[in-house]
Amino acid sequence: MPLSEYEQRVLEQMERHLSTDDPRLANRLTQRGRPATRYLVAVGGTLLGILALLIGVILGPWLGVVLGAAGFVVMFASVAFAFSSPRRQRADGTAPAAGTAPRSSKPPRRGLMDTFEERWNRRREQG
Repeated sequence: MPLSEYEQRVLEQMERHLSTDDPRLANRLTQRGRPATRYLVAVGGTLLGILALLIGVILGPWLGVVLGAAGFVVMFASVAFAFSSPRRQRADGTAPAAGTAPRSSKPPRRGLMDTFEERWNRRREQG
C-alpha cells in the first residue's frame, strides 16, 4: 500500500530532523548490508568450524585432533570477527593506519590518578 502525500511529507520531515539531530545515527541507519554481511561471514565460519570439529571426531586420534583443533580455531576466530568493531573509514574512503587514534576536538580526559595528583599538589602548595 503506497503512502499518501501527507505521510510522505511527514516521513521526509522526520528524516531531515533525524539527520540534523543525530547525523551519526542517520548515517548508520542508511548503510545497508554492511553489518549483515559481517554476521553472515561469522556464522559461516562458525558452521565450518563445527563441521571440521565433527569430522575430526569421526576420523580418529591423530588426524582428528589436528582437524578438531583447527575447527575450534576457525570457530573462535569467526566469533571474534563477529563481535569486533569494524574499522572506520575516512571521508576519502580509505581506512586509517593501524595504531593511529582518531583525532578529536575534545581535550583528552584526565584519569583518576591525574585528579588525585593535582589535588595533592594543590594541598602541598597551600601548606
